[in-house]
Amino acid sequence: MQASEKETVSILITGAWVLTQNPEREVFSPGAVAIRGEEIVAVGPPGELQKRYAAAKVLDYPQGLIIPGLINAHTHAAMALFRGLADDLPLEEWLSAHIFPAERHLNGDFVYWGTKLAVAEMLLSGTTTFCDMYLWSAQVAQAAAETGIRAVVGEVLYDFPSPNYGPPQAGLQYSEELCRVWQDHPRVQVAIQPHSVYTCSPDLLQQCGELAARLNTRLIIHLSETATEVADCEAKYRATPVGHLHRLGLLSHRLLADHGVVLTPADLELLAASGAGVAHCPESNMKLASGIAPVVDLLDQGVPVGLGTDGCASNNNLDLLQEIDTAAKLQKVHRLDPTALPAPMALDLATRGSAKVLGLEQEVGALMPGLKADLVIIDLDQPHLTPIYDPYSHLVYAATGADVQTVLVHGRVLVQDRRLLSFDLEETLARARELARSLRNNCGG
Repeated sequence: MQASEKETVSILITGAWVLTQNPEREVFSPGAVAIRGEEIVAVGPPGELQKRYAAAKVLDYPQGLIIPGLINAHTHAAMALFRGLADDLPLEEWLSAHIFPAERHLNGDFVYWGTKLAVAEMLLSGTTTFCDMYLWSAQVAQAAAETGIRAVVGEVLYDFPSPNYGPPQAGLQYSEELCRVWQDHPRVQVAIQPHSVYTCSPDLLQQCGELAARLNTRLIIHLSETATEVADCEAKYRATPVGHLHRLGLLSHRLLADHGVVLTPADLELLAASGAGVAHCPESNMKLASGIAPVVDLLDQGVPVGLGTDGCASNNNLDLLQEIDTAAKLQKVHRLDPTALPAPMALDLATRGSAKVLGLEQEVGALMPGLKADLVIIDLDQPHLTPIYDPYSHLVYAATGADVQTVLVHGRVLVQDRRLLSFDLEETLARARELARSLRNNCGG
């Protein structure tokens, strides 16, 4: 084929390895990805793609491992400004005595800059999509849109007044308006997000479910996170939290259950039959001593499972590569089985799995023609990543977010050679320090 006959693409990326995460788990070594606009048009050996395509820009990483962008299925991004505020406490005390009081001093400016701080951390460590549940979610959406990352956002809804929208009914109206404003955005989507069964009445939960169905979006809720939550739900409603949602008619493919730690065999069957998904947050669950989610059992039952970090106040970082490592090792020690959740399946959680539970599997989660060009290049030219026998093993058990070299979202280079390109990091860090001083003064710290 002559050069003049080649198809034109925006970017051609070449590397030592490509892990496609497609259904066949194709691996190319060396490998390349061709991108036109915001979409992937081809993945394969570099020689083949170089013959077929003329690229406006070529990014060559001779020691690079190219993977799909990582997807954080559950976090509270602006809580990056709460990192280290209240550690080593039980969940109920952590929430009621520290987090909820601190949140009474929040405003939209805090959430906007806290989200930008979190986005900087996520992009620099390889996360290209995040699902956020928090207050002032309009500011979360705005920060995501401006920084170039992909996001699913939603206002956290309670039975008690919110410092943002006020009474519960106003929260539903706020959520509906948020959906309307962002419905056509290419990277930002909105979900309906009641906080939990212990902060939302059955009536509010059903209204949330009806709104999610009417708007054709996800219904996302903290569910079965602790033994205390389950015991209290059983005492109040004579059902587990999963059983409670089932009775309310809310278990469906729309539902994403964050955490899913304390689950009975009957709960597993209900989740599997409904098509609902689970967002696994191992490090937060460990730090708050909530327990260990039965991830292998969920997967064996056919329940889609994604991976999340939770917020920085209970993790305390947003490094999804570290989270993958923890998820794999935690299942092994919990089951006393070194074969439990092997490396390829662990990577699935933060790519295909998270895409599935968020309803984004037709857009992201793999490197395939037609999907969005969200991808990450890991720098293998490091002592702890040399030599390489199995790229999955290195990625899951040896790499960290610090090894991320370049990141693309929607076909746009947002991080190149470890430099954040899409917004001003120094300004964000300065504003974060300023807001932390204000929070400390307001909370009497």
